[in-house]
Amino acid sequence: MTPFEWEEPRTLKDAVALLDPEDSSIRPVAGGTALMLMMKTGVFTPSRLVSLAKIEPHYSQIRVDASGALKIGAMASLSALEQSAGVAKHFPVITRTLLTLSNVRVRNVARVGGALAHGDPHMDLPPLLASLGAIAHVIGRNGTRDVAVQDLYLGYYETVLAKDELIAEVTVPPLKGARVAYIKCTSRSADDWPALGLAIRWEVAGKAIRSPCVIVSAATEKVTRLFETEKVLEGASTDEKTARRAGDAAVEEVEFLSDAHGSAAYKKELLRVHLARALRQGGAL
Repeated sequence: MTPFEWEEPRTLKDAVALLDPEDSSIRPVAGGTALMLMMKTGVFTPSRLVSLAKIEPHYSQIRVDASGALKIGAMASLSALEQSAGVAKHFPVITRTLLTLSNVRVRNVARVGGALAHGDPHMDLPPLLASLGAIAHVIGRNGTRDVAVQDLYLGYYETVLAKDELIAEVTVPPLKGARVAYIKCTSRSADDWPALGLAIRWEVAGKAIRSPCVIVSAATEKVTRLFETEKVLEGASTDEKTARRAGDAAVEEVEFLSDAHGSAAYKKELLRVHLARALRQGGAL
């Protein structure tokens, strides 16, 4: 392995200062579960790694505030998120999703901020948090800004984050009675990378669907919101006919990606079928 510098700043501000917006060989490392694999395979050769392990401990905290919003520090581990009583009570869909997110060893090490910033469309948290309306609070040399999780992604392994920006915290707004479902469809074991990740959030007024949010990933090169499919669902009755119409709209809207987890044609049928299943899972049908 090519030698590289290793830095362990004590504050997030100092960590940002050690990054270089012009040098892509300098990277932050949180849990390092994905970065270490890239280094071992020679995909990435760093000149400097900036460890976030010793920054302020409040960036590892998870809490639900008085309004019901969930606050997740970027350095919180996936296991801590999975085991949080507040998350299980107010956002049980997150807890259920984490049960099949890779394995316990990875969840013990991987961090929430890294899972979002990595930009791999096969990750489970980005589509789910995007459907929940989550906001990433970002800090960089030029100050701070908020970015909706659904807007973080530009393409395969590409995000809107500058090379000297870090996610500090994520806020998930209160559900306020909204229904949420996440379906992970794998071609092998349940904890494998998905061939399709599908997250849906919606409200119900009588028997009508209101304010739907449909997010798809893994079948696409990035986390993608399906606005045209949402138009089909908005105001529609909660029945099987609506589910079929939405499935037809979704497969027309998505540009499918073939990879080791399935062909574009296979993923197309997965989306058509699992959109209806997601609605049933959340109690719409």
